[in-house]
Amino acid sequence: MSDTTASLRRKIDSAGDLQSVVRTMKAMAASNIGQYEQAVRALGDYYRSVELGLSVCFRKSAPTAPAVEGKERSDPRFLDAVVFGSDQGLVGRFNDLVTDYAVKSLAAMPGKHRVWAVGERVHARLTDAGLPLMGVFGVPNSVRGITPLVGQILVECEARHSKGEFTELHLFYNRPTSRAAYAPVSQRLLPLDEGWQLKLARLPWPTGNLPEVMGETTATLRALIREYLFISLFRACAESLSSENASRLAAMQRADKNIDELLEDLNGAFHRLRQSKIDEELFDVMSGFEALSVEEK
Repeated sequence: MSDTTASLRRKIDSAGDLQSVVRTMKAMAASNIGQYEQAVRALGDYYRSVELGLSVCFRKSAPTAPAVEGKERSDPRFLDAVVFGSDQGLVGRFNDLVTDYAVKSLAAMPGKHRVWAVGERVHARLTDAGLPLMGVFGVPNSVRGITPLVGQILVECEARHSKGEFTELHLFYNRPTSRAAYAPVSQRLLPLDEGWQLKLARLPWPTGNLPEVMGETTATLRALIREYLFISLFRACAESLSSENASRLAAMQRADKNIDELLEDLNGAFHRLRQSKIDEELFDVMSGFEALSVEEK
């Protein structure tokens, strides 16, 4: 009986230690969500400013200006994709959702597919799905780590362009829909074709003042396009990381709840067993007392 009580006590102690770890990870996930959400919000106004700048440039030049690289073509030879996933566990179906969405979406798109994965886990899932993998990038572990990743992706794009390859570039990632929920989305980043230019050219100017491009329009346009590509990639990565931590936070909340229920059951069993032991000892004392009483008579 005492061995069983000791075993229950060890289980209770182990569950308590595990709960401490889970709550620490839950706090870290909640903290990480904050920094990525803040980064996305900060990019929002800047992204809008870049779009307005591009709008002014396109109003002053033909939509098919040679400064915009990658004119619209009817038959692209290659279709490149970047799939943002996770390098760590405890994220539920985070990698499965974005992989399934990417596989389904790419199957409906013409062209020769070439896929880059962000994260070892999503890389493994994309390999299992039979997609042609060109490489894998590491997942940033902070907001500061996003910029080097974006630089690597842009270098790959420039290398393809320098070889004269016309490509489409699509981004696949999970986007937060609420504090603890997310959904897979996609964005076509390249080519910057006539349709994209016309859409920006029609953006309404937010004030009554007439906008004007200072300096050479072509140089300004090129600079704004570089910013547009950078911000789009940065935001996709930040939203993916925010979703990853939201998934981990939800998983830790479920684990914390399950451990609470387990501790309640274990403590109940421990107290019942201890009370049973006390009752047996009391019965032994009472039986011994009654036996002595009979002998005295």
